[in-house]
Amino acid sequence: MECAIISRAGQVLARGKLVLKQEGNKTRLNLETRGGKLIKGGFVSEDGDLGEASELLFENCFATWRMTGLTLKVVISS
Repeated sequence: MECAIISRAGQVLARGKLVLKQEGNKTRLNLETRGGKLIKGGFVSEDGDLGEASELLFENCFATWRMTGLTLKVVISS
């Protein structure tokens, strides 16, 4: 799943992909940028909900770029 992190001003800060990584018996939502940066998100809940996982991912995006108002644009191609 290709994606871009976009600033409030519309600047593309990074392009990459969302990936699910198995860690033991849990699945973590991560963002891998084309530049080789790995930004960890939280764990996907047992019912498949991505709420908490994506919240931690965005907290870590803030820590990486020190900006609020970031947008994650996802492109799903068939």
